Amino acid sequence: MSDSSWGAPPMAGQAGYWGPTEGGPVQGAAPAGPAYDAPEAQHTRPMPIVPDVPAYGGDQDDDRGAARLNGPLFRDETFQDSAFHGNTSHGNTFEHDTQNPEPMPDAPQPAPAPQKKSAGRDLSAAIGVGVGLGVVIIASLFIYKAVFVGVVAVAVVVGLWELTSRLQERKAIKAPLVPLALGGAAMVVAGYVRGAEGAWVAMALTALAVLVWRMTEPPEGYLKDVTAGVFAAFYVPFLATFVAMMLTADDGSWRVLTFLLLTVVSDTGAYAVGWRFGKHKLAPRISPGKTREGLLGAVLFAMVAGALCMQFLIDDGSWWQGLLLGLAVAASATLGDLGESMIKRDLGIKDMGTLLPGHGGIMDRLDSLLPTAPVVWLLMVLFVGSA
Repeated sequence: MSDSSWGAPPMAGQAGYWGPTEGGPVQGAAPAGPAYDAPEAQHTRPMPIVPDVPAYGGDQDDDRGAARLNGPLFRDETFQDSAFHGNTSHGNTFEHDTQNPEPMPDAPQPAPAPQKKSAGRDLSAAIGVGVGLGVVIIASLFIYKAVFVGVVAVAVVVGLWELTSRLQERKAIKAPLVPLALGGAAMVVAGYVRGAEGAWVAMALTALAVLVWRMTEPPEGYLKDVTAGVFAAFYVPFLATFVAMMLTADDGSWRVLTFLLLTVVSDTGAYAVGWRFGKHKLAPRISPGKTREGLLGAVLFAMVAGALCMQFLIDDGSWWQGLLLGLAVAASATLGDLGESMIKRDLGIKDMGTLLPGHGGIMDRLDSLLPTAPVVWLLMVLFVGSA
């Protein structure tokens, strides 16, 4: 900007002198009416020198320059910044606009895409793992029964490890894993070899081993540790022995297959019907995802599958027995699932482990199988006998 913009006026004889001419008005005084000569007013004050700076930042800012005619483009732009670029021709109007800029309209936001209903699991991984486990179980079940007993024992040991690990992590409960694992595997083998009598004896010895093993540590927390240990021994290996006892019958492989199919079909029916039609919660404080419609789906699917299995897979079985068996399986599987959900809620966890992608841990797959095993074993004995 020129020196005359903010500094002292030039002296007489200098360019741009503002002083009065002969008989002219004093500089700074307002002209007096018609005596004021308009042509002289044009030479009274020279035009300020404007720096040779592009008004709007160059060719690339042409659009922004057009937008600046009514105010600054950016909300944090000050009047001094605009004046530096030569935008002084707007006078007071421009200063008012820059001090009170008009808000720029927000760009229209795209409408959110509708969310699809999700089951909360990786279904592809869950299906792949489920198929793999099914192949191992069926192959061992029909090729050599002792191998299947070994598969059950391994599942029991892994389930005990998951359960005791979560108890220690979340509740500081140290249930002895070594006597539980050894006693649990022995319990499954005893049930297969000696039946219910062998299972009960192995259960009692496992509980005694837990009590003695815990004595090697300080007494603080002894009662809660051994209580959790006895509970774990009953919950996981003892209930699993009924699967081994089913296997001892002449058609034991088909009985175990029926037990597995009905449990899986019950869970599948509950999931499919509940996901599609579920509206009324079954037990929202325990498992918010379960619905009454899902329970009806589990009952319907399990009863149909039970009728088919008892009629075509089990020796001397009848379809009406299968209907009752399917109803019982749907009830026990749902209660077992709710029971483990209660444990996980108390522990503050979602899954018992991460060993099986898409499923969680081993215990997350055994939750409905374990309490269903004694129910199926008992009904099979009542319907067709134990031989």
